[in-house]
Amino acid sequence: MARQAVSTDKAPAAIGPYSQAVKAGNLLFLSGQIPIDPVTGTLVEGGIDAQTRQVFRNIGEILKAANASFDNVVSAGVFLADMNDFPKMNAIYAEHFSSPAPARATVQVARLPKDCLVEIQVTAVL
Repeated sequence: MARQAVSTDKAPAAIGPYSQAVKAGNLLFLSGQIPIDPVTGTLVEGGIDAQTRQVFRNIGEILKAANASFDNVVSAGVFLADMNDFPKMNAIYAEHFSSPAPARATVQVARLPKDCLVEIQVTAVL
C-alpha cells in the first residue's frame, strides 16, 4: 500500500523526521499536534484552554488539507501534562465532534514537547 504525506503551511511544520499526516488507503494518520502557532512558530500561552484550542485549529487545518473534517475522525489519543486539566480539555474536545464521538484514550504523561500542556493525535477515515 502506498503512503502519501499530507501537509499544510496552516499548521506547524514537523520538527523532526515525521509528516504532519500520512494517507494510507482510505486512512489518514495525523501526527500528534501540540499548541504551536503556525504563523509565529511559538508555543501558545494562556493555559490549557488556549493550548487545546490551538491544537484543534492545527488538527482542523491538516484534516482540511486531506479534504476531511472532524466528522471523519474515528480515533483520538490525548496526552496531558496534568490530568487536572481533563475537564477543560474535554469540554473543548466535545465542541469538535458530533455523535458518535471518536474512540479515545486520554493519559497523563511525564512531559510533552516544548513543555506544552496538551498533545492530541487523531486517525480519520477518508
